[in-house]
Amino acid sequence: MGRTIAVVNQKGGVGKTTTVLSLAAFIAEWGYRVLVVDLDSQGNATSGLGVNRRQLKRCIYDALVGACPLTEVIVSTSDSGLDLAPSTLDLAGLEIELARLSDVSTGFRETRLREALVPVKDQYDCLFVDSPPSLGLLTLNALAAAEGVIIPVQSEYYALEGLSQLLNTITLVQRRLNPRLRIEGAIITLYDARTNLSRQVAEEVRQFFGPKAFNTIVPRNVRLGEAPSYGEPINRYAANSAGGRAYRALAEELLARIDLPPRKEDSSCPSGPA
Repeated sequence: MGRTIAVVNQKGGVGKTTTVLSLAAFIAEWGYRVLVVDLDSQGNATSGLGVNRRQLKRCIYDALVGACPLTEVIVSTSDSGLDLAPSTLDLAGLEIELARLSDVSTGFRETRLREALVPVKDQYDCLFVDSPPSLGLLTLNALAAAEGVIIPVQSEYYALEGLSQLLNTITLVQRRLNPRLRIEGAIITLYDARTNLSRQVAEEVRQFFGPKAFNTIVPRNVRLGEAPSYGEPINRYAANSAGGRAYRALAEELLARIDLPPRKEDSSCPSGPA
């Protein structure tokens, strides 16, 4: 059964979508079967994989409200082995719809995604959920469905603000909804080695998260910003850029942290855990 990893931070602009797309694309390139679930109504993960949202007849919203199974939502991408459960603006109203459910339904409204994923998890080795920039019901659905969490932290002022609230939310989800959930790691993003501030923030993140902080640091990189406008993940758009090399290293580091056996048919695949 595939491992589901939610990429979460209630702050916007910290690199959640870039992290999801880059990790998913590199891991799929190495022969794994990967699904990206776009749980943000902005749909940046959807457009970032070259899917035209206006042409979609169904999206993740339809699966979460029970209008159709997730298998009817998932679309293929240009990357072999990489599929997408896309988002459209329809998702914007889902939080309000879920919030209107009676208290009797509490729990059910936080587990819609987990239930939707059940029929497809065996089809994938790894599933990445791109969460919205909030700690609302959609993010709770991502956490309730996942076995692991990755937290991108930008190396900017106030980077650690709100992280305590996020970690408290993760703890509550572990206690009440999903005892399997664990933090896979925190990743420093938007790093600028020329500034003292970036170095200070990186040091604070490593002190805050300890061994949970990934060794890889993702730099501020023009190519990472350009890739989504071409509908391509960084491994296709500019794999040898500083951003591409960083996310490849992060993908290798992630495979070493999770229980995902190497794909022997792909000689370029990093050797995972023994």
